Amino acid sequence: MATVTSAAVAIPSFTGLKAAAASSSKSATVRVSSAAAAPKLSVKASLKDFGVAVAATAASAILATNALAIEITLGGDDGSLAFIPKDFEVAAGEKIVFSNNAGFPHNVVFDEDEIPAGVDASKISMSEEDLLNAKGETYAVTLTEKGTYSFYCSPHQGAGMVGKVTVK
Repeated sequence: MATVTSAAVAIPSFTGLKAAAASSSKSATVRVSSAAAAPKLSVKASLKDFGVAVAATAASAILATNALAIEITLGGDDGSLAFIPKDFEVAAGEKIVFSNNAGFPHNVVFDEDEIPAGVDASKISMSEEDLLNAKGETYAVTLTEKGTYSFYCSPHQGAGMVGKVTVK
């Protein structure tokens, strides 16, 4: 099997793309070199085909970005009062989904003294009176400010149901 070690892509300038897209006589050439003594590969496609491929790739990337999420379980399968995992990292803007599992009722409250400066804990927390009362109920939050956030379940904080997320 050949290993790709370098690639050369010749793509015409995008000035006049509208005119070039109407005519499929223009083409883009892609050359791939491999470390083995394999023959050179050359692929030709019209600018219109190239544009469609770029648009499809961009759309896929946007959809994949929106789908990024981490799921945190509230309550262990063994009935333990815990966030699983208890400590974790996410990228800024990544969705965090807290999913009720066992030992409910639960909620997710961010400690106003242990979050980045300028972040309003009430905007990212559940109300201390709001509770997830059944298996499978969820609470989702997206944190955009980098830093460390401590959170707890208000009914079970005294039992040690606390956690920490680092936003990078």
